[in-house]
Amino acid sequence: MAPDPNASGSGSVPSKEPKRKKDDKKEEDLSDEDLALKQQLELYVERVQDPDPGLQKVALESMRQEIRTSTSSMTSVPKPLKFLRPHYGTLKAYYETMQDSDLKKYLADILSVLALTMSAEGERESLKYRLLGSEGEIGSWGHEYVRNLAGEIAQEYAKRQIEEAPIDDLMELVQQIVAFHMKHNAEPEAVDLLMEVEDLDLLIEHVDNTNFKRTCLYLTSSARYLPGPDDMLVLDIAYTIYVKFEEYPNALQIALYLDNMQYVKQVFTLCDDLLRKKQFCYILARHGITFELDDEMAADDDDREALQDIINNTKLSEGYLTLARDIEVMEPKSPEDIYKAHLLDGRASAGASVDSARQNLAATFVNAFVNAGFGQDKLMTVPSDNSSGGSSANWLFKNKEHGKTSAAASLSMILLWDVDAGLAQIDKYFHLSDNHVISGALLGVGIVNCGIKNDCDPALALLGDYVDKEDPSTRIGAIMGLGIAYAGSQNEQIRSKLAPILNDAKAPLDVIAFTAISLGLVYVGSCNEEVAQAIIFALMDRSESELGEPLTRLLPLGLGLLYLGKQERVEATAEVSKTFNEKIRKYCDMTLLSCAYAGTGNVLKVQNLLGHCSQHLDKAETHQGPAVLGIAMVAMAEELGIEMAIRSLEHLLQYGEQNIRHAVPLALGLLCISNPKVNVMDTLSRLSHDTDSEVAMAAVISLGLIGAGTNNARIAGMLRNLSSYYYKDASLLFCVRIAQGLVHLGKGLLTLNPYHSERFLLSPTALAGIITMLHACLDMKAIILGKYHYVLYYIVLAMQPRMLLTVDENLKTLSVPVRVGQAVDVVGQAGRPKTITGFQTHSTPVLLAAGDRAELATEKYIPLSPILEGFVILKENPNYREEH
Repeated sequence: MAPDPNASGSGSVPSKEPKRKKDDKKEEDLSDEDLALKQQLELYVERVQDPDPGLQKVALESMRQEIRTSTSSMTSVPKPLKFLRPHYGTLKAYYETMQDSDLKKYLADILSVLALTMSAEGERESLKYRLLGSEGEIGSWGHEYVRNLAGEIAQEYAKRQIEEAPIDDLMELVQQIVAFHMKHNAEPEAVDLLMEVEDLDLLIEHVDNTNFKRTCLYLTSSARYLPGPDDMLVLDIAYTIYVKFEEYPNALQIALYLDNMQYVKQVFTLCDDLLRKKQFCYILARHGITFELDDEMAADDDDREALQDIINNTKLSEGYLTLARDIEVMEPKSPEDIYKAHLLDGRASAGASVDSARQNLAATFVNAFVNAGFGQDKLMTVPSDNSSGGSSANWLFKNKEHGKTSAAASLSMILLWDVDAGLAQIDKYFHLSDNHVISGALLGVGIVNCGIKNDCDPALALLGDYVDKEDPSTRIGAIMGLGIAYAGSQNEQIRSKLAPILNDAKAPLDVIAFTAISLGLVYVGSCNEEVAQAIIFALMDRSESELGEPLTRLLPLGLGLLYLGKQERVEATAEVSKTFNEKIRKYCDMTLLSCAYAGTGNVLKVQNLLGHCSQHLDKAETHQGPAVLGIAMVAMAEELGIEMAIRSLEHLLQYGEQNIRHAVPLALGLLCISNPKVNVMDTLSRLSHDTDSEVAMAAVISLGLIGAGTNNARIAGMLRNLSSYYYKDASLLFCVRIAQGLVHLGKGLLTLNPYHSERFLLSPTALAGIITMLHACLDMKAIILGKYHYVLYYIVLAMQPRMLLTVDENLKTLSVPVRVGQAVDVVGQAGRPKTITGFQTHSTPVLLAAGDRAELATEKYIPLSPILEGFVILKENPNYREEH
């Protein structure tokens, strides 16, 4: 029998006795079978060191068997590992003295497992012995062992990369581990390991039909948190996997996220099912990009025309009105229905007669926002008995000068997306001699065509001639109209029309500013060199006095929009901007930085912008406004970033100078646009009573933005109270009215959120429209409350119905039951968890609030899009059997 292992031979004999007793006591705690196991294992340790190889082999085999059978428990250290701990050193020392043989490899395997609990931090002994051991099946030692090895491989890989040592032996192990993880539903762990060893291509051969969806879900979700260019690589792999398994709609969404038109074409070319292609077209239309199909993507001419029609968004108005009829909100609403003045005390209504032109202008906007897209209202489209152009003309002339521009344009908001009816009704304004009305009509032509493409380009035909007219207001109308109608289209004809204006020495500053914005919108995110140069030269030509004008701030913004979301591709232009006049240099720098990283969630850029906001500067510095907006633009990419940005903005409110406080409410409005979070609502409510009127105005407008299109009763109540609180302050009351219009946007059927497809894709044109409006709001008094209030119409670029409309194979509406509930994040969870919680069952069409997700409540149909939003085509399920 082996000598008693507990007798530690250290020190002299007397000190041994008490220790011996203590150990005896410990041994008594063990049960009989544990004691037997312990003695058994100690015997094996002895035998392994026996000179006879036969005995050694038997001992190793038995030891291996003991360890293997017990590694299954997850909660505690397996017994054999626990009892072998004291002998780890002994075995290690013996291993070093052994001759090379199979037995030595065998022992290495066992040491590798023992190192799991024993090796010192950072020694990576488990990996060392694994590489020395036999090439056995890796999974047979249990999950925990494999996970530990993966962690050690990642550290070893990083070390070898620095030393430039070969890594082939590591990669072989990685192959085995990845195969093991993929078989055992641990896809996230496989992906993590491959990211560590920078070899994600390995994934493609290991995914199969059962696990590719979970793998890709993890890849796309983790992409948000990776630094560039890793995020693009990860998404590339996800795209490849989706294409391999013919999950084309998902592949298309990744292609759009990467903004890679080659991939989009590839998806169309690879898929030969016409119905699925129609669904792709709906996804493209919702994303708002201009896309021309060619013969390869759709061979048949009729099919191609049908598909192009969907991409051009021609059915949007029809679908939206179907939704409105279904929810029974077709009845037009007047501004009074929104103000609900009867719910307030007497004093508010008494002040209503003051400054009526301003009040009428506010009513014009409220009416336009509330009835947006419905085609009928109570101010502009009412048919009248007398022949003098009807009451629409009457309402038109209740506005003064530039107010008529907004009034005329408001007609087109009501006829939004309905190009034929819209152009027919706007036509009557072109016969009036009033330049302001014509300007509004021109802007209206752009608004009606917003997001709708048309082969015969009616907007260009109507607006092109007016761009070079004498009267500046007419020119601005035409230029804004072109920018809104062709946003994101990168249309060369428009560049050739508008670019010369930028270098025209005679053109007034406001015309040049709006031209820069329109070019920025048309070429949004395109990094177009020629447009960028034209705007840069226009900025350099401005005189000192012009640089101080409020509208000059739109020039750098036009430049920034060209690089929206394009990250480092802005750097060359940013270098050039450092040579500008110091009055605008920093402003331009902040605007370019915030646009280029908008929607990327880049933490370093947020810190950089926060750094600019922490400086205490004198009043004349304006660049901190765009920096604050920039924090929101960059951080809006994912939920965590939003939460953190909201907290940072709270700090800025407490410590920042006045010019920062003006921008903070707008930044909050952008972070939670159409998503009224209670904490943000309370902050804005507090700021709406601020002593500084600029802060109060920004807070009121932001209350409108966070509640946009939600009909949120709490915000509506706050705004009603504010309207009675500010009844004497015409400009603040105007802001309250605008906010009331926004909250009831499209009677609650529209959203301004630029994110769609379950917050995965960011529509560049929508974000551009919102940013333009917010930049204008940085100087409320001069722009929104001055004569450029029609800048508010840029928000139309972000308006989208927040609906789910299901259609059948002939694209006719089809009502099916769906469950709508709060979306749940199920990335990396085991099994098949539920993706929504707290759902209600409705029949389509239905409205989706922020953070909602829908799923079909019937097996009868199969949706062709993985994400149920907007238009979704359903095809009948061939395997469906009616239950009797």
